[in-house]
Amino acid sequence: MNEKIFALDIGTRSIVGLILEQEDDDFHLLDHLTIEHQERSMLDGQIHDIRLVADIINKVKVELEKKYGPLKSVCVAAAGRALKTKRSSISTSIKDQPLIDDEMVSHIELSAVQQAQVELAKETNEEDHSHYYCVGYSVLHYYLDGHPIGSLIDQQGEETTVEIIATFLPKVVVESLLSALQRADLEMEALTLEPIAAIQVLIPTSMRRLNVALVDIGAGTSDIAITADGTISAYGMVPSAGDEITEAISDEYLLDFPLAEKAKRELSERNEVSITDILGFEHKLEYEEVINQIHSSIDHLAEKITHEIILLNGKPPKAVMLVGGGSQTPEITTFIAKKLGLSESRVAIRGTEAIQNLTQKDQLPKGPSFVTPLGIAIAAKQNPIQYISLKVNDRTIRLFDINTLTLGDSLLTAGIDIKKLYGKPGHASIIEVNGVSQTLKGTYGDPPIIKLNGAQASLDTPIHHGDVIHVEKGADGKGPIVTVKDLINQLTPLQFHYEGCLYLLTDPCVFINEQIANSDQKIEDHDIIHYFPLRKVRDCKEVFFRLGVWEETFERPSVYIDNQSYPFPSKEETLVLNGVPALDEDRVSDGDRIERPVQYPLSLLDILKYNDINCREEIDVFFEDELITLKNIRYEILKNDTTLSEDAYIFPDDFLMTQKIGKQGFIFQDIFKYVDVDLEKVPQPFQLYRNDDEVSFHTAIFSGDHLRIAKKVV
Repeated sequence: MNEKIFALDIGTRSIVGLILEQEDDDFHLLDHLTIEHQERSMLDGQIHDIRLVADIINKVKVELEKKYGPLKSVCVAAAGRALKTKRSSISTSIKDQPLIDDEMVSHIELSAVQQAQVELAKETNEEDHSHYYCVGYSVLHYYLDGHPIGSLIDQQGEETTVEIIATFLPKVVVESLLSALQRADLEMEALTLEPIAAIQVLIPTSMRRLNVALVDIGAGTSDIAITADGTISAYGMVPSAGDEITEAISDEYLLDFPLAEKAKRELSERNEVSITDILGFEHKLEYEEVINQIHSSIDHLAEKITHEIILLNGKPPKAVMLVGGGSQTPEITTFIAKKLGLSESRVAIRGTEAIQNLTQKDQLPKGPSFVTPLGIAIAAKQNPIQYISLKVNDRTIRLFDINTLTLGDSLLTAGIDIKKLYGKPGHASIIEVNGVSQTLKGTYGDPPIIKLNGAQASLDTPIHHGDVIHVEKGADGKGPIVTVKDLINQLTPLQFHYEGCLYLLTDPCVFINEQIANSDQKIEDHDIIHYFPLRKVRDCKEVFFRLGVWEETFERPSVYIDNQSYPFPSKEETLVLNGVPALDEDRVSDGDRIERPVQYPLSLLDILKYNDINCREEIDVFFEDELITLKNIRYEILKNDTTLSEDAYIFPDDFLMTQKIGKQGFIFQDIFKYVDVDLEKVPQPFQLYRNDDEVSFHTAIFSGDHLRIAKKVV
């Protein structure tokens, strides 16, 4: 016995019921019945009043049951116009990331799809974006650092952007369809999408390698499906269709809507049509006249359809097939061909006569209006869309099995945020090294742990009914773990004995926040680090100063002169290296002993010079053009009433007194203490001269004076 197929095309204006019989690979249409909705219980393919729609379904069912017996299950389609297409993009920072691999690209693409899902939910005021099934997506563009790029695999840069176009089917469409069928005591035997149904009967699988657009122009919307590379590559919908043209004719010629619809269809079949307007006047309309009057409306519809085709396909397809009642719009094929840059022979209206594997075609309704209802019956049986059920993190979910489903699809349906699966990079540390700011990078975040039926899997892994999926977010990266020896290479350990204490240091010597650091010390965020070589005596002095031991071991003593305190001069610039006084540039080695020299006692002259105390008076004069320095002691220094020489030792806390002696200033005769002059050899009578002026032996002289003895001029 041949199998009978019951199918329903639940449309916006009416519900069409069909009874087909399948014999091997052929299908025979036994009967069909159409009942229009009495109220607006459906809008744009969505059931708005389940009870009213269920009543019409039941009426169709009951009428057909009178001829063919009880009908328990039915093939149906979700309206293509219910599909939601959303274009979206997402940018991802890949700074300091490893090379991009396939898994990362899948992660980025699915994040973009989920972004589209979220945006779509916002547009429709849905709180949960998982209320949409993703039935397919295509990548439009990849960008690397703002520039278009063909592939992201093995690329590196600062930021990637992926732009996608995704198609979604609201779950409510399917759930409301199931509810309406249940009210009519029907079970869903098979489900398809209307665009798939039309393609299934017009474009066999062997021809889907061709890039073809199929447009189902209905009353209120035009559904679009694209084939390429052996599959149905994209779906779309525009909210413009045949009613737009019907309304234009109605407005132009004062016709009610049904008469305008009738006139539109007749014009597509002949060049003249008779009409009666609402005022009762009869008119005969020529084809060209009507086309000229409604030209802008046809152009607008064609523009909307071709724009969506280009958006979905990225370019004009090789051909366009039109079905549905709206495809009978006059000149629509010409307008579409022109806008796509195709020859008119590449855009055609297809009717039921084009359906393959369908016998008794003479008994079928002619034209494009019945293609989709027949397609639903055949496609739903040949290629039904199945629900699959599986578990994601112990939660049961169902997926709409349109394309080859992957593990990534299950995560989308489960509402798991793809963007949050990868662990975040660890926070970087900002440090300062010798006055220069540096950034220490944290470790990378781990990829998610994804298991399918207990085995490791990826986002691209195919899934099947009954699978069990477990996904855990990848661990976040950690802050940088950097030690002193990681930051500063080639640290050489050194030991020094300073003032009898052992110091364990390194070359270079490292201080963190003014504290000495060892090579294994971890560097923290905001640390201030200084390091410098430890190779010479002057380097040791710097270290001991930073350690604080230099000032702690040195307290400068005082000496008292005339009851006033004066500091001792310091010899702290010098150190004793292994018992020998050392210069700043002398090199040091591991194990060296460093000491500070004993500072006391010091000579009186050292004390006086350091404190800028001058007990002498000196001037420089020229005698007979020879420079002579004259010195005169003005004060003498006493300790315990004993006069001290300049070489006398002075100790800390000694009390000294000054005592004024001698005269102040110099006279001419003082020069003879420093030069020998044989007066017998001086011409007689002689004269003393100071700066060429005649003076006496007691004339005061000053620094810079020129003195001489010469014969007196009479």
